[in-house]
Amino acid sequence: MTTANVYKTLVKLVTLLGLSVVTVAHADDVLGYLTNKNGVYTGPSLEDNVVTMDTDKNGFADVFEVRAFLELKHGKGYQKEVLDKMESAASGRSCSTPFAKDLYIK
Repeated sequence: MTTANVYKTLVKLVTLLGLSVVTVAHADDVLGYLTNKNGVYTGPSLEDNVVTMDTDKNGFADVFEVRAFLELKHGKGYQKEVLDKMESAASGRSCSTPFAKDLYIK
């Protein structure tokens, strides 16, 4: 292994370690916020979040309602690529055939 390769590997390892520490520190803050002094979770349940997302009150939170909820909570454009893909599939505009892409442009 050359010195350059060792250096690159070391940089990757230090970067990964740094990101891990930041992620764990953030997770502890969120967990502390959502638990009481006994460590019991006090945040919203999944059911609470689905009821909040279900704006048309049909008992189901579709991808459009989920996107509106997440963008309201985290800001416009949150997880845009993932939610665009899900909305495309939900709208029937999704096709894995490359030549069909032009047929599904809005």
